Amino acid sequence: MNRSFFVDSWRIGRIMGIPIHIHFSWLIIFGLITWSLSTYYFPRVVPELSTVSSWMVGAVATFLLFISVAFHELSHSFVARKHRIYIERITLFIFGGVAQMRGEPSEPLSEFKIAIAGPLSSILLSVIFFSLSFISGGILDALFSYLAFINLLLAFFNLLPGFPMDGGRVLRSALWARKKNYFYATQKASSVGQAVAIFFMVFGLFSLLYGIPSGLWMMLIGWFLFSAAQASYQQSTLQEILSGVKVRDIMVKDIVWLDPSITIEEAVNEYFLRYGYGGFPVKKDDELKGFVTLKEVKDVPRSDWGRVKVEKVVAPHRKESEISPENDAFSALEVMAREGKGRIIVTENDKIVGLITRNGIATYVHLMKGVKGIRS
Repeated sequence: MNRSFFVDSWRIGRIMGIPIHIHFSWLIIFGLITWSLSTYYFPRVVPELSTVSSWMVGAVATFLLFISVAFHELSHSFVARKHRIYIERITLFIFGGVAQMRGEPSEPLSEFKIAIAGPLSSILLSVIFFSLSFISGGILDALFSYLAFINLLLAFFNLLPGFPMDGGRVLRSALWARKKNYFYATQKASSVGQAVAIFFMVFGLFSLLYGIPSGLWMMLIGWFLFSAAQASYQQSTLQEILSGVKVRDIMVKDIVWLDPSITIEEAVNEYFLRYGYGGFPVKKDDELKGFVTLKEVKDVPRSDWGRVKVEKVVAPHRKESEISPENDAFSALEVMAREGKGRIIVTENDKIVGLITRNGIATYVHLMKGVKGIRS
């Protein structure tokens, strides 16, 4: 999932120590589902309900639906933590929810358990709501019946073999167990996921042509799944190429430093234009102060470049954004993504020994793709 996706979200709480976020698109779907339930479902099932009551119950039903989605993702997260996988956050968005995990399962059985936990939790909720509908009447019966049906639908939808959905991860675990090759399993499952996504888009298109409005929704789901499956394939390819590659194999050892006392104009003319790098570390008295990138340069008006010094715009350094030369190169990319940086310092025994950049890793990957004949 693209990092910017998580940036456009707001934290609303914490459950089991896991931050819960909502994406802005969640507000859109919350309104659409509430409108649909309030104007179509509840007036048809409980005709004696007033308009105001229909809207109130519709909002409650939508809220409980997203609680169900959160429970689904928390089930994944609970099992993942049992297998020592750190969960950074859970984000609710227009198509449901996603648990952002740091790392991947270490073996097929763990993958299967984590993947199947979500659908099983949704089936459990469906049984609970179905039971409640039997002992209720009127509006509560309609409410619980809807939630029972929608949770059952959520379970079976997620079990489709459209990686990275739960069913796709179950498929990957089976392929992984059979072939004993994680990268092969991921790429095959991603390919199947793309095929499932294309089916959704084609089916949605034909539905629209036949005058079925929900076809647009199917096309949007298909597009989302295709993008996610394609991203998973590319990430797997990246992991395969970087497998066994250490940070020390790609890092830059001869670091070009910026002096904090020079002006931005001097930095641009003598460093950015001369070396063509997108950023430079800043050091004063053998102490790393931080980085100055093109972003910091662009934040200063062009007319002020001659008088504003580098030390005024330097982005402070954080120990969390350092990495060891013995770490895997892929873990360096994860640190960059987490910290929102394009370059990080490499340290060994509290001593700076190099610099690794996203562009440097990308160049290495591009060259190795050609050598190994791997398609993008």
